[in-house]
Amino acid sequence: MDDRARDDGTRDDGTRDEGTRDDGTRGDRSRQDATRDVTEAFVAHRRLLFTVAYEMLGSAADAEDVLQETWLRWVGVDPGTVRDQRAYLVRITTRQALTHLRTLGRRKESYLGPWLPEPLLTTPDVAEDAELADSVSMAMLLVLETLTPTERAVFVLREVFDLGYDEIAEAVGKTPAAVRQIAHRARAHVAARRPRGVASAAETRRTVDAFRRAVETGDLRRLLDVLAPDVVLLTDGGGVVRAALAPVVGADEVVRVLGRIAAVAVLEPAGINGDPALIVRLDGEVDTVLAMRVDDGLITGLYAVRNPEKLSYLAGETALSR
Repeated sequence: MDDRARDDGTRDDGTRDEGTRDDGTRGDRSRQDATRDVTEAFVAHRRLLFTVAYEMLGSAADAEDVLQETWLRWVGVDPGTVRDQRAYLVRITTRQALTHLRTLGRRKESYLGPWLPEPLLTTPDVAEDAELADSVSMAMLLVLETLTPTERAVFVLREVFDLGYDEIAEAVGKTPAAVRQIAHRARAHVAARRPRGVASAAETRRTVDAFRRAVETGDLRRLLDVLAPDVVLLTDGGGVVRAALAPVVGADEVVRVLGRIAAVAVLEPAGINGDPALIVRLDGEVDTVLAMRVDDGLITGLYAVRNPEKLSYLAGETALSR
């Protein structure tokens, strides 16, 4: 008899031909191994992918949607055919984020009042990473909003994550030469609008703490002491809750607005978008997230997110951590 497998899967030499078993054990094991490999790769790079999507979209909820779509595409890929799993996953995430970004752009055109990024609860290690903290700050995300979708993708991948031009080119569907030009243009655009003279994390924390005490005690004089004369307050209610439909400019005007919340709100310190900030709670529920920009010990920008749709993700995160 030749060395072909018998019906019971046993060869003449006594070894088992796993590929011919009727119960499909070998096939199941191969599929399980492949599933484990793609899952481990996705989990290993998940934080990177989320940050890429968030910095492109300014929305944690939309970033999670992008990651879900990335996973659905990734799980159908044979990992053995992928040379660089990280690059492949970044490419999928970037393309999905670009699709979302163009949709969001159309939505923003009809948005009522100022549009602010969705606040992101960040851990101390993010705040300690100066470059990452700067890249997810409210001020920087608002600068990135002024870029085209492709410019934003190229800037984030190059300047924040230091990806090579070839890798970025594959992600955005451009040639490396075109990506270099886009990167140069985006870099110049951001540099012209980038916040300057931003305070250190320690100085920002001290200023935010002083601001909090002044609001909680209703000490308007102390509040004026920590606000720059030309401070700007942006409030994002999305047309759903009460909010100023135009920027509030000047310390006196901002104090007038902030004075209304002192008696009824609980102010909870938190790390938001890489900076110390405050979560405003009414009756235990998140009502507003107040992020700040500090320059030379004074608050020059206040970003109040009140739109409930933009607070639901953060509310869930804070509920888990309490």
